[in-house]
Amino acid sequence: MSAVMITRKVRKWEKLPGKNTFCCDGRVMMARQKGVFYLTLFLIVGTCSLFFAFECPYLAVHLSPTIPVFAALLFLFVMAMLLRTSFSDPGVLPRALPEEATFIEMEIEAANGNVPAGQRPPPRIRNVQINNQIVKLKYCYTCKIFRPPRASHCSICDNCVDRFDHHCPWVGNCVGKRNYRYFYLFTLSLSLLTIYIFTFDIVHVFTVLEVLVCFFTLWSVVGLTGFHTYLISLNQTTNEDIKGSWSGKNRVQNPYSHKNILKNCCEVLCGPTYPSHNLFSTCFCLYQASAALVSASFQHAVLCLQKTTAPLIPNEHTPDEAKPSIAASPKEEHSPDTKGPPLASPETDVETSIAKDKTH
Repeated sequence: MSAVMITRKVRKWEKLPGKNTFCCDGRVMMARQKGVFYLTLFLIVGTCSLFFAFECPYLAVHLSPTIPVFAALLFLFVMAMLLRTSFSDPGVLPRALPEEATFIEMEIEAANGNVPAGQRPPPRIRNVQINNQIVKLKYCYTCKIFRPPRASHCSICDNCVDRFDHHCPWVGNCVGKRNYRYFYLFTLSLSLLTIYIFTFDIVHVFTVLEVLVCFFTLWSVVGLTGFHTYLISLNQTTNEDIKGSWSGKNRVQNPYSHKNILKNCCEVLCGPTYPSHNLFSTCFCLYQASAALVSASFQHAVLCLQKTTAPLIPNEHTPDEAKPSIAASPKEEHSPDTKGPPLASPETDVETSIAKDKTH
C-alpha cells in the first residue's frame, strides 16, 4: 500500500534530540536522570515534617507561636525555588537544521582551505570582541553550531546551554542562563531553613535523626551558597571557575564583570528573564498517511459534488455530451422581467460620473 506525506505543525521541544523529558505541553523540562532529585525532595520534606510534627507544638507553646509560621513560609519558598529550578528550561540552544549545518561546514572548509592528508585540521573557532577583549566561540560538533559566549555542551543532557554553570543532579536539571537565579535562591533559602531548624533542634532535641540530617546538610548547603555568592560577586560561572578561564597563566580579565560587586549581583539576580528557544517555537514535520484513506476521502468529496443541483460550467476540455444544453439551463425558465440589473463595469462608471459633472 502506497503512502503520502502530510505536513503537521509541531513544537520544537517535541523534536529536541537531547536527553530531556517534557510534560505539560513542554512547560516542564527535566533531565532523564531524576533519582537524586527525588532524594532531595525526600530529605527536605521528611526533615521538615519531623520538625512540624514534633518540635513545633513544643516551641509554639513554650517560646512563640510565630516560630512554626515562619518555618512554614520558609519551607514553601524553598520548595517553590526547587521546583522552579528543576522544571525550567535552563537555556537550551536549538541545534542547526541540516541546511544550516551544511552551509556552516562549507563555510569552514572554504576558510580553512585544503588540508593535506595526514595533517590535523585547524580548530573550528571564531573570535568576537566583548568589552575590548577577544573571546573565542567554539564549534559544537553535536549541535553543529558555534556556541555563543559562555555557552557549553552538557554531556548528561546532550544539549548546548546558554551561560552554562553546571549540571546539578540534586535538582535534576542543568543550571544555566534561565534558571540560575532560582538555583541560587534555592540554596540560600535552604541554608536559612537548615540553620533555623538546627537551632531549635538544639533547644528541644526530640529525634537524633533530624539533628544528624540538619548537621551534615548545614555544612554542604551553606558552603555551596557561599561559593555561588562569591561567583555572583565576580559575575562568573562554575564552569569558568573550574576551567580557570579568567585566572589562567595569561591573567586574562573577565570581560563580563562590571568591576563592581553590586552591579554584578544586580545583573545576575535582577536581570531580565529570557524566553525559551524550545517552548513556543514551532516547526513542520512530515508523517505518512495511508493512501487508501486519502482516496476514500477524495471519492466521498466527488460524490458530494455530483449530488449537487448546480450545473457544471463547461470549458474547452469538457466533452460535448457532458456539456449542459442551453434549453435545459435554469436561466431560460425565468422571464426577462425577473432579471436583475446588469452589473456596471468600471468604464461605464467613469462615463456616468463625467456626464454628471457636465450637467452640473
